[in-house]
Amino acid sequence: MKIERIDLLYIKMPLVLPFETNYCRDYDMEKLILKVYTGDLIAYSECVAEVTPTYSYETIGTAREILKTFIFPTVMGKEIRDPECYCDLVSWIRGHEMAKASVENAVWVLKALEKGVSLAALIGGDTDRVVSGVSIGIQDRVEELIDLIGAYLDKGYPRMKVKIKPGKDVKIIEAVRNHYPDIALMVDANNAYSLKDLQVLRELDRYNLLMVEQPLDYDDIVDHVKLRTLIKTPICLDESIHSPYFARVAAELNACQIINVKQARVGGLKPAVEVHDISRENNIGVWCGGMMETGIGRAVNVALATLPNFIYPSDISASERYWDRDIIDPAFTLNSDGTISVPTGPGLGVHVDENALDRYMISREVFRI
Repeated sequence: MKIERIDLLYIKMPLVLPFETNYCRDYDMEKLILKVYTGDLIAYSECVAEVTPTYSYETIGTAREILKTFIFPTVMGKEIRDPECYCDLVSWIRGHEMAKASVENAVWVLKALEKGVSLAALIGGDTDRVVSGVSIGIQDRVEELIDLIGAYLDKGYPRMKVKIKPGKDVKIIEAVRNHYPDIALMVDANNAYSLKDLQVLRELDRYNLLMVEQPLDYDDIVDHVKLRTLIKTPICLDESIHSPYFARVAAELNACQIINVKQARVGGLKPAVEVHDISRENNIGVWCGGMMETGIGRAVNVALATLPNFIYPSDISASERYWDRDIIDPAFTLNSDGTISVPTGPGLGVHVDENALDRYMISREVFRI
């Protein structure tokens, strides 16, 4: 395939509810959407970099610049046989995995379209449904959190993830667990703690949590190795796993029992599959994390989560969890068994609604060979 044109769309979508983490409180999400053209095929993809350098050093601004100045000129007009070939072409660019992933995803989708198969089938997925979970941001009052959890349980979500930070942790989780003693519950710290907070992290052991996600620094593995021997709650690493190499380091050092695989964080689907395989070989279970994607990015995550070692419910919820109006039609919905159906059509398997894109668009830039 040869990429002949790329439209870079900058959109802004309001969230249904504000979403607060250890980093900030978001009321909307700004996204880069790529519309990638070859001779006779078109693929959409999404860059998940955020506005501020909190979750990652990448931002929507840096991603835009890296795409325009380095990635697009490197790949446009070149013969790209497959995603591995694309990865080789951009391997000289250090870091900027989210920017790289946005084009890498499009190459996967184009390859699936060429073959007339779904993205899930192309990467070797083996299921038609993936188990969903829901992520809940920090709330002002614990009563609001309990009500939200009840609403999501009523919708059929089988697993709750609650964001925590110092001062909004043990008492919050105690109240939730007292109200819902039997639900599948986990917490996400977004690297808000250190080993100095060991007492707080040990107190969480009382609440029968599935896992505590990324309790320590975003680039740390060594202290997580220490923490694993000091608490009973299983540790899940997210921000620390920047690439398949860091998954190997975490496995060999015995730093965690679980890894959250975000394909954009590690550079795309190809390295995400490698993280999956490394984890499976080392008896580390995985699940698919989210970056509040539109339906385009969500479709990629759904395909990824069909691989066999995704044994925990993933942060792949229905479109309505975040958006009044998604940019795909139909939107993703939750099945009665708490799962999301895997698209079976060629490529992404979802229809992108150009009218919805126009509604949210801030700017459009067109790049040709």
